Amino acid sequence: MSWKRIRGHDAQARAFEQVVRGGRLAHAYLFTGPPGIGKRLFAEELAKALLCERGPAGTLAACDACDACRDVESGTHPDYFRAGRPDDALELPIEVVRELCRGLGLKPARGSRKIAVLDDADDLNAYAANSFLKTLEEPPPGSVLILVGTSSDRQLSTITSRCQTVRFSPLPESAVADLLRERNLPDPSLIPKIALLSHGSPGQALALADPDLWQFRRQLLDALFRPGVDTVALAAEWARFVEDAGKESAAQRRRAALSLRLLVEFLRDVLCANAGGTPKPAEPEEMDGLRRLAQRADSDKLIGLIERCLESDLQVERRVQLVLVIEALVDCFGRADLANAGGA
Repeated sequence: MSWKRIRGHDAQARAFEQVVRGGRLAHAYLFTGPPGIGKRLFAEELAKALLCERGPAGTLAACDACDACRDVESGTHPDYFRAGRPDDALELPIEVVRELCRGLGLKPARGSRKIAVLDDADDLNAYAANSFLKTLEEPPPGSVLILVGTSSDRQLSTITSRCQTVRFSPLPESAVADLLRERNLPDPSLIPKIALLSHGSPGQALALADPDLWQFRRQLLDALFRPGVDTVALAAEWARFVEDAGKESAAQRRRAALSLRLLVEFLRDVLCANAGGTPKPAEPEEMDGLRRLAQRADSDKLIGLIERCLESDLQVERRVQLVLVIEALVDCFGRADLANAGGA
C-alpha cells in the first residue's frame, strides 16, 4: 500500500526499492526539482517505509497501519525528524540545523534507523551548511539524512559532494488535473486552467485553486490594461486583497506571489502573441483582447514589465513591505500605459 500517495515519481521509487534490496542505502540524499512537485511527500513516504515495523524485510512496502507508519505520518515518531526554514526567516537558522543533527546523533528509540528530513535546503547559509559537515562526514550508524531543495547548484559543494542527488521532474498536466479532481475543489471549472498554469507542480496547482484569486485576476487585468490606470486606487485594492488572506504575513505573501504569478503568465501570453506565436491563455475568452493588446504593445516594454513583476516577486520573498512592493509595481504599469501603446 505504500507509495500510493506519490504520483509521477515511479522511477525514483523503484530505484530506492533496488537500493534497499541490495543493501546500498546511502546515509545522505539531496532531493532536487521545482517546488511543489512532491519531493517532501516522497521523503516522508521513504521515511515511513524505512521505519515501518511490519513491512517485508528488504523492501519499501510500508504497511501504512502499524504504530511506526502512523507516527511518521503524524510527525511524532521518535526516530523521524523534520525541519525547515521558519516562515519569518530569510535563511535556515543554524539552531534548526544543530537541533536536527543532535536528534539524528542519538541512539534509535525504536528499531535500528533514524531518518531526518531537512526542507528548504536552498536557504542554508554558509554557517548552517558547515554545521552539517561533521554529521555528513561521520554519520551515526543507521541514519539517513534527506535534504530537499530545488537545485544542486544552490548548495555548497561541501554538501553536494557528501550527498547522493536524486532529481525529480514536474508531473504531466493530465496528472495534475487528476489530482485536482480528487480534491473535490469548490469550483471544478478552474481545474483545466490551474493544471495548465501549474507547470507540473501539484503544490502550485492547489495554491492556485482559490476562486477569489481568479476573480481578483480579472479585476486586476481590467484595471491595468484600460486607458489611464488609476494607480492609487488599484494599489489600494490590490493591498486589500492581499491583506484579506489573513493576519499571518506568510499567508499575505503567498497571496501576493500568486497574484504576481498570474499577471506574469498573462504578460507572457501577450508577448507570445506579439512575437507571432499562438499563446494558450488560462482564460480562452481573453484571446481576442490579448491579441489586440499584443498588436499595440512594444515587445521591449512587455519584457520590461515581466522583469519588473519578477523583481517584485523576489521582493515579496525577501519580506519587503507588501504595500510598497504593490505601489511601485502598479506605478510602473501606469507609466507604461499599454492600453495606449503605439498611439492606439
